[in-house]
Amino acid sequence: MTQTFTVSSAVELAVVERSGFVESRHSGSAIVLDPEGVVLESLGDVDSPILPRSSLKPLQALGCVTAGAALDGERLALATASHSGTDRHVAVVRDILDAARLDESALQCPPAWPGDAPTRDDLVRRGEGPSRVRMNCSGKHAAMLLACTAAGWDPASYLDPAHPLQAHIREVVERLTGARVSATAVDGCGAPVYGMSLTALVRALHRIGTASERSPFALHRSAGTLVRAVRENPWTIDGPGRPDTIAIERLGVFAKGGAEGVTVMVAPDGTTTALKVLDGSGRAATAIALALLEKHGALAAADVAATMAQLPLPVLGGGREVGAIRPTV
Repeated sequence: MTQTFTVSSAVELAVVERSGFVESRHSGSAIVLDPEGVVLESLGDVDSPILPRSSLKPLQALGCVTAGAALDGERLALATASHSGTDRHVAVVRDILDAARLDESALQCPPAWPGDAPTRDDLVRRGEGPSRVRMNCSGKHAAMLLACTAAGWDPASYLDPAHPLQAHIREVVERLTGARVSATAVDGCGAPVYGMSLTALVRALHRIGTASERSPFALHRSAGTLVRAVRENPWTIDGPGRPDTIAIERLGVFAKGGAEGVTVMVAPDGTTTALKVLDGSGRAATAIALALLEKHGALAAADVAATMAQLPLPVLGGGREVGAIRPTV
């Protein structure tokens, strides 16, 4: 078993307050880089491996593009997304599958209900159930299938870690992080996910978030295009009223949350943070990332406060607000 960071190496990142009483504490690790990639702050253990979960998607999307998947605009942003399964999201996923000349049966992510409650309710009223195309990783899977058909690789085994596509994605991951992956695991959607330190993850996201579409290097040009696609289409990356979409819409950041309390965020000036909440809860993750970027001058305090007010941070008692989830970094 790969050794990961421990409780003793974690620091407090956020608290949950109810009626002035600290009811819960979220501990973990975090790291912040300045626009030039120099470490500004390191909290807890940032060198032991974590699984980045869906925060790895920007790197996986770039792997698909560099393998030959023709993606831009909404389609490229959707390939990076953990979307909420609205009809609008599904239409783009189907468009990617059409480009690959495949249908939804080629997707190997598990069937799921959409995360968007109104969409889920509408499906129930129509007598429909969970489907693969509604699963929040279906955009990534569709992009992987498009890369396979573009490169002439077998789409039937695209999730095998030894598949040429996954080998290529791993190579791209190691190029962007500047480190060898420490472990290979199976993500919730069935795709390979790679163990790496928060330091490696934040360096990869800094490279992506500060890349230029005019770079002489193809990978960096693709990264610049990906960041622009997400910032121009924030609805794709998450969904209406959801944390990543809110942060991108209001602040122009590049944000990608992952399961088990992982989040990465790049401010418009290139300041970048990555964090892992040790208990796996993501409820405070976006707020922690915003607080860290504000702390280091990358985001204005008033703008962050206005954005925080849109996030699901209030603690309720008897149907009214009696407290809040609050970053302590």
